[in-house]
Amino acid sequence: MDEKTQLEIEAATYRRLRDFLRENTDVQNIDLMNLAGFCRNCLSKWYRSEAESRGTEIDYDQARELIYGMPYDEWKSRFQGQASADQQAKFAEREKQQS
Repeated sequence: MDEKTQLEIEAATYRRLRDFLRENTDVQNIDLMNLAGFCRNCLSKWYRSEAESRGTEIDYDQARELIYGMPYDEWKSRFQGQASADQQAKFAEREKQQS
């Protein structure tokens, strides 16, 4: 596979993941963190970091809006539920294991 094709496939795969997360708002960030070790906010931070490493300035809120498909505060008020005690315990255990 040539480099251009690989880059196009990787970009399309990223967009598919981004769109999946936008469409599946029932998937909470804490669940993503507990299962996969990353969430929408992580993707936003990675996006910002990669943009800056290529000389493009973007702030965290702009990056989050690109990932969430709307301002974060709007997404949070519309879709983010309260984390259960079980979710919080799993998150704390995962954090403890990583330290």
